[in-house]
Parts: sequence; C-alpha cells; structure tokens
Amino acid sequence: MFERFTKDARAVVQGAVEHAEAVGAGTVEPEHLLLALLDREGSRASFALAALGAGEHRDAVRQELRDSRRRAGLSQAETEALAGLGVDVGEIVARVEEAHGVGALSADDRKGGRRWSGHRSFSRGAKEVLEKSLRVAVARRDRHIGDEHLLLALVLRPGVPAEVLADHGVTHESLTRVLGDGGGQACA
Repeated sequence: MFERFTKDARAVVQGAVEHAEAVGAGTVEPEHLLLALLDREGSRASFALAALGAGEHRDAVRQELRDSRRRAGLSQAETEALAGLGVDVGEIVARVEEAHGVGALSADDRKGGRRWSGHRSFSRGAKEVLEKSLRVAVARRDRHIGDEHLLLALVLRPGVPAEVLADHGVTHESLTRVLGDGGGQACA
C-alpha cells in the first residue's frame, strides 16, 4: 500500500511518527496523523484545510487535541455521554491530575521518566485511517494515495480528529466540495 503513497502522504506518515515521538507516545495515533497534516504546506490537504478556514484555526485544533489527551483520549461526545450518566470527566481529570500531575491520563510514556526509542508502531485506529485512505482513493478513482486521502479518511472515521475538524467546519461533505469527487479534479 505504501508504494501508492505520494511524497506528501509519506511526509504526513513520517510527521505523525515524529509527533508521537515528541510526546513520548508508544504508538502513532490518528491524532498524530492530524497534527502532521496541520504541519503541511503546499499540498492538496493543506489547500483544502485553508479553503475551509481551518488553516486559521491550527492552534485551536492543536489545543483541542491536547485537551482530549488530558481526558485520556475521550471525545467531547463521549464526555457528554458520560455526563448524561452522571460521570463528570472534568472532575475525574482534575482529581487524577491533582494526585499524579498534569497530563497523568494522557498516553504519553515520557511522564514516568521512561524514554521510548526505536520503531513506533501504529495503533489500530491509525492503521484504520491508513487503510481507509486507500479505500477513499479507490472510490475517488485516484491512482495514488495523497495527503488529501488521509484527511478524508480522518473525517470519515469517528473519533477525536473527526470531531475536532467538524467543529472547525471540516467534514467529508465540505472536503468533497473543495477537493472534487475524484479523478484528481478539484471543484472550481
């Protein structure tokens, strides 16, 4: 599959690994893929994000991803569902962080003083995004997998990245409108 990745898509995957390493995560997560996409300039995905106004909100998106990590990766929808059951996630996070330090619920390995070095594996969720990007490219009749396909795969997969992007107007429908229906054609 990786032989079909464009230079931009490969750069996103490498950037995701670097983001995972920067926070000491043991695995590359879908959130790391989104962070790497936000770093890109001059690519189809960066064009689409800018056209939808998300480029202006990069810092807000990054902050929302950090907030999610502090909540042990729970999305806002999951947090609200738990609130409906009487579970106050904010209170739990506050108590855990009071006892164990800020970010104690995040998946960062660096917190315990351990330093992970070596090959980063991809979580099941990140692998799903990579696989879905192939299906998106095939459905769009594209011969390659570009960073735009990774972005489309992220918004199609339920989870924190899709929720954060949707909060900033980036949905599958809006991306399809900007990128076109496939065949490498963008809508005017």
